Amino acid sequence: MHGMEKVKSFFTSTHTLSCKGKLLDLSTPKVMGIINVTRNSFYSGSQFRGKHRIYRRAKEILNQGGSIIDIGACSTRPGSSPVSEAEEMKQLAKALTIVRKHFPEAIVSVDTYRSGVAKTVVEDFKVDLINDISAGNMDKQMHNTIAKLNVPYIAMHMKGTPQNMQDNPWYDDVIKELFSFFANRINELNLMGINDILIDPGFGFGKTIEHNYRILSNLDSFRVLNTPIVVGLSRKSFIYKPLNQASEDALNGTSVLNTIALLKGAAILRVHDVKEAMETIKLVSIAQQQLIKE
Repeated sequence: MHGMEKVKSFFTSTHTLSCKGKLLDLSTPKVMGIINVTRNSFYSGSQFRGKHRIYRRAKEILNQGGSIIDIGACSTRPGSSPVSEAEEMKQLAKALTIVRKHFPEAIVSVDTYRSGVAKTVVEDFKVDLINDISAGNMDKQMHNTIAKLNVPYIAMHMKGTPQNMQDNPWYDDVIKELFSFFANRINELNLMGINDILIDPGFGFGKTIEHNYRILSNLDSFRVLNTPIVVGLSRKSFIYKPLNQASEDALNGTSVLNTIALLKGAAILRVHDVKEAMETIKLVSIAQQQLIKE
């Protein structure tokens, strides 16, 4: 097998996202660093509510090589109850004010499924991307809002809601169901004039441990959709439970699975640990270059 043929099993992408005049080149994978301004994230190490902690975390993400800062203010951990839209917006406004003041050129994503929140953060804080865990299913106005805002949109698959998604999730065929879901959703969004679309298979969102590993093993099958793939594996329970660990101990397992995701075509890694994710991308890239030479 020639080098260029072998390299097809690694990441290749020609996508460029237009983020409010800033271009994000996905020809090599990028890292999205998480800032949760909520009290009940599943991983306590990602919670940053104080102003100084938010500032330090944003600076750390950028200094360690992160390309996107992803801010969320409404926990979507399994079994969680949502905060009010007013409370979500209050916490986001605090974090976004800090980030925009100190890092005005940063590419910022907001993790929300509420169209009203999406509208406000884009118009008032120049947020660059909207990251929607429900792909529009939890707020039917979201897609119309994204079309008007003209920002890149991450559509994630979730079976059910955060309150019930892990209550015995079941699929006839998880890969076929996700593929059909994304193909239909991409078509719907394209018809509305939304073209900067990213997909996220939603690891841990309405999936058993077996479902998650089957999706990871077949991640490359979604590349035929010609849409950048966002992967959020970081410190989730299907990593630490098989190892009899807690989320605080799941960094090594996260790096292992992020490596597999990169080899399967992931374009963006959404993580708590930016430095380690950047190292993972660098080493996979070196391996890729070696295959080209051979």
